[in-house]
Amino acid sequence: MASEEELFASVDALLEEKPQLPSPAERARLREAAGITQARLATALKTTTQSVKNWENGRSEPKSPRLEAYQRLLNGWAVKYPAPGAPAPAAAPQPPLVPETFTSPAALETETAVLTEAPAAPVAPERPAASRPAMSSRRPAAKKAAKPATDTRFPHGPLAVLDGDGSAYGTGGIVLDCPARTVPELVEWTLRESGLGTTKLNRYGKDSDPLIVLTAAAAVKLGLPERLEGHEQRRSLRLPEDHPVVKQVVKAKWQLTQRGFGPWARIYRKAQGNQRQCVQLAILSWDALDERSWPGVADMEPADIARVLGVYATRVITPRGSTAVSGLELMTALRPPTKAVQDPASGNWVSGYNAGSLGTEPMDPAPPEATPEHPVVVNSGWSGGFLNEEAYQWVRSVDLLTDEECTLPFAVGLDLNTAFLAAAARLVVGLSAPDHFHAPTFNPKIPGSWLVDLSHIELDPRLPSPFTPDGTRPTGPAWYQTHTVAYAQELGYNVAPIEAYLRRETGAYLDPWHDRLKTAYVDTLADLGVTRDLDDRQFLAAMEQHKQADPAMAAVLAAIKATVKGGVGKLRERPQGKGYKDGDPWPAMQRPTWRPDIRAAVISKARVNMHRKLLNMSRMTGLFPLAVLSDCVVYPSPGDSPMAFLPYAASGKPQPGGFRLGPTPGLAKLEGVQSMLWAVDLMEQGYNPARHIKGGDAVLDEGE
Repeated sequence: MASEEELFASVDALLEEKPQLPSPAERARLREAAGITQARLATALKTTTQSVKNWENGRSEPKSPRLEAYQRLLNGWAVKYPAPGAPAPAAAPQPPLVPETFTSPAALETETAVLTEAPAAPVAPERPAASRPAMSSRRPAAKKAAKPATDTRFPHGPLAVLDGDGSAYGTGGIVLDCPARTVPELVEWTLRESGLGTTKLNRYGKDSDPLIVLTAAAAVKLGLPERLEGHEQRRSLRLPEDHPVVKQVVKAKWQLTQRGFGPWARIYRKAQGNQRQCVQLAILSWDALDERSWPGVADMEPADIARVLGVYATRVITPRGSTAVSGLELMTALRPPTKAVQDPASGNWVSGYNAGSLGTEPMDPAPPEATPEHPVVVNSGWSGGFLNEEAYQWVRSVDLLTDEECTLPFAVGLDLNTAFLAAAARLVVGLSAPDHFHAPTFNPKIPGSWLVDLSHIELDPRLPSPFTPDGTRPTGPAWYQTHTVAYAQELGYNVAPIEAYLRRETGAYLDPWHDRLKTAYVDTLADLGVTRDLDDRQFLAAMEQHKQADPAMAAVLAAIKATVKGGVGKLRERPQGKGYKDGDPWPAMQRPTWRPDIRAAVISKARVNMHRKLLNMSRMTGLFPLAVLSDCVVYPSPGDSPMAFLPYAASGKPQPGGFRLGPTPGLAKLEGVQSMLWAVDLMEQGYNPARHIKGGDAVLDEGE
């Protein structure tokens, strides 16, 4: 017979156990029987409506002290509103995701190749991780919050920010409890319990791997150094192979990609059928989030970082490295290189080329499209010149300033919204290898590189030449991208190509990339109060305050713009490292997306678009620019606003053809205002006023 002491010990053990809640379905039944809404219950428990929804659909469980209060409430309702008949059964557990059989194109959307540099997607979660509502952010929520994930495999969104206390802050205000104490444990938890990930962006693509962002405290808790030093370039930062954490990863039979364990680390195993097993880590204290692309984000609270990255992931792509890397990855995610095709001989579904994509193999550029160090150039001894399709860097000669211009009080800078993105719209590029032609007839519909003499074209010297980045008149034959030569024809001049490298297969490869980023840009500006329905005066006022309206969303906007510029630059990524020798291949050029000809097409079209507006402005208003720097132009002005010199019709509507104010790509916004005397002084010293009009040094974006 048990003693009194033993019985009391058993009872005490029961008292110490955590309260057991009824099934999620029963929780919802009891609340509805009591006539209480989810919002009212959330108010009573001092939490969010979304948290209550999570409790009632089994996505998360409350934590103390809400757990005890919630159980007390449910127990009280259970007495008042007993279930009719037998108790409501517990919700059936979600079955594990079974790999699809390869019987149709839809079933063959996942790649079967062994994961190497681009690893695979997560295993479906076996059970939802315990979670709790996040504490409210100190900043107001955006008017258009990112929509929560709808894929049942990824109920908790694309990513989480892990802090040192084990709290993993996700999107939509959710906070998961992560028990991991080592990196391998973190990877296992992420794939099997977190419910993190993102559905593919194209039916032939791949799901995005879950992203875990580590704060400095979380990194230290997992055995990582708080800072990673010892290299001049941030891209070279990585743990040595003999570091204990790297050994833990290898011992647990996980692998690292070729980039190693750096600020952005991918940890993976080989794909199991159509199941990818990969987690990406971003380590904040190792400068994973570049301040230029993600201003102020690394210093935010974890919940706010999750909000910024979550909105970006929802509108653009789950970050996979720098914004430049993400921009390039987005192109491939929207235009996957392969799809399922049926083998006519066997009837089996196999992997085949996806029309409109860049394919799976790298492609050598034509010699004039390459860089001087490229093997195509070095091995062939090419000396015929190169494409020089770059962004504008032009300043008008002070000798061409009129007395009337010099007496105007202001210099006003206009900046075109995401000019490279606007140029990517409906841009036809080459998809096949280049073919060489001698003395071809020019065709503006064929993308490629043309050797042609445009030195005979004489334009107003108060405007930059549309054919050179520095705005000077060409001096003889040179290589140009199709858009540049087509613009010479548009201006009414004859062109007679000497030779050309052209591509037979063409397509608007960047169209889905443009459409997704344009929507992201416009929607994020709208969250900041800059909408399309504003008139020009309201637009200028809204732009003056938009960064202060919500710093988190302002950071998303900055990241979107950096994604556009960086993605275009990655198309012609140059070799890195001091030990590189001309003629040696480098990693970037060995991917299908190393396409300097596509980069040249984007920049050529952007520069032509700029010149067309400059020319139309001179015809409509008689005004000529002082300077141009990439997508920024400075005009002399009688007033301190663009509205003082932009052309408007009698009705008050902007005149088409010139610069127009507005929030969409290709339209303009105010870059800065200075005195005309200030601008002339800079011009006399050989400086570009467009670089400094904002009040600081602008970073010229050459698409690199």
